[in-house]
Amino acid sequence: MKGFYRRLLVASIIAGVGLCGAMAATAQTTASTTQRDVKQQQRIEQGLKSGQLSTAEAARLERGQAQVDRLQAHALRDGSLSAAEQARLSAAQNRQSRAIHAERHDGVGGNPQSRSSRRMQRDVARDVHQQARIEHGVQSGALTAHETARLEARQAHAAQVEQRAASDGHVGPHEQRHIQHVDQRNSRSIYRKKHNARVVG
Repeated sequence: MKGFYRRLLVASIIAGVGLCGAMAATAQTTASTTQRDVKQQQRIEQGLKSGQLSTAEAARLERGQAQVDRLQAHALRDGSLSAAEQARLSAAQNRQSRAIHAERHDGVGGNPQSRSSRRMQRDVARDVHQQARIEHGVQSGALTAHETARLEARQAHAAQVEQRAASDGHVGPHEQRHIQHVDQRNSRSIYRKKHNARVVG
């Protein structure tokens, strides 16, 4: 009987180690995808600031970011990231990267000093900051995959709101107030999820 319990204990330890390993792998993969989100948004912000991107071009790119964020949210909602999901997500991020490069080098530019462009620059800068906070939460273990999924869904909504506001090539004061309201809600949600009792491990 003692041998049975010993085998059961060993099997439980092995299963626990395997589960921890799988969770760590998911966290590492999730961290790399969220880190890439930060870099993509930074490239959009830089394009606006340099005049390589017009407000309308940035709007199209935000639509692409929304699609990537939705894909991340869908893939992570079950708490894991399969190899197939990871491949689809990587392909989507590669398409977005190519789109950013194409828009920044198509010879069409914007006026970075215009009020509309400055508003869009501030909106995208907030996106960079929010995504960086999510990435930090994933890296530190403060955000689980489920929590990350919900936050990425919120980021997708924020990017979509920005895209709609700027799709005509202009972001007005009223539109920016609405974008800021959405961003503030997302910021509070990121804070709550990073500081609750749920952690990875």
